[in-house]
Amino acid sequence: MIPIAYSAEVAAARRSGAAIVALESTIITHGMPYPQNVEVARQVESDIRGAGAVPATIAVLEGVLHIGLEEDQLATLAQAKGVAKLSRADMAACIAMGGTGATTVAATMIAARIAGIAVFATGGIGGVHKGAEESFDISADLMELAQTPVTVVAAGAKAILDVAKTLEVLETQGVPVIAFGQDAFPAFWSRNSDLKSPLRMDSAAEIAAAHRMREALGLTGGQLVANPIPLAAEIPSAELAPIIAMAQADAVRAGIAGKAVTPYLLQRIFELTQGRSLEANIALVRNNAQLAAQIALELRTLP
Repeated sequence: MIPIAYSAEVAAARRSGAAIVALESTIITHGMPYPQNVEVARQVESDIRGAGAVPATIAVLEGVLHIGLEEDQLATLAQAKGVAKLSRADMAACIAMGGTGATTVAATMIAARIAGIAVFATGGIGGVHKGAEESFDISADLMELAQTPVTVVAAGAKAILDVAKTLEVLETQGVPVIAFGQDAFPAFWSRNSDLKSPLRMDSAAEIAAAHRMREALGLTGGQLVANPIPLAAEIPSAELAPIIAMAQADAVRAGIAGKAVTPYLLQRIFELTQGRSLEANIALVRNNAQLAAQIALELRTLP
């Protein structure tokens, strides 16, 4: 028996059949400092409501899987220290031991499936880290996309990764990668990479129809919708490339490895861009939330 709790808003949405969008919680606990983290979390939830859907921020609190957080729970999580960063490997252990943890992309997809939520908005997915041919550092997000039937809206893979290898792994795993409104695969803080997206769709209705068709065909896994960052908020990839290279060299010198790599690199890039990377991150998360809400609404119209 899974100890699970639904917020009042999400419980009401489930009863009425309203569109629901899942949200991860690591962006709150590991992505931004307090109070900016809780302010952004509230804004993203508000964006989803404004688009006509219901937000469900997901986290494990004292051994209970929460689908949607009440206002006081969100505020408490935003200020909590030592919160675990949960993925497929440690999510069950955290719940069983009564722990508290924030969900990554993989863990949020698992929770969304349990709750019957078909669409999830995030910033960027994890993927194949540079040097993975030696370190074997590949995010569990990619395998989760291959087996859990949730449509994930992200601004592509995080630009600190080996994006080409990330796309290769997704192809091998049979994950549909859909660029929204353009041919190029977006590069997180930048609208375009030098890589072509395997698929392109130009409307939320097309994405929702593809989700339903995968169900009809009995295909496992979800879809990755790569939604480019708004033009006004992007940092061009040519400008970012040397900054990312510098941050990665710093990480190697500092001996950073495993789960610590991504937060270290994001913090270092924040410093090197004088905060512009965080501003871009906020803009792309909000943009993704709005598209995810549109997809969730379209899914309600399909049998």
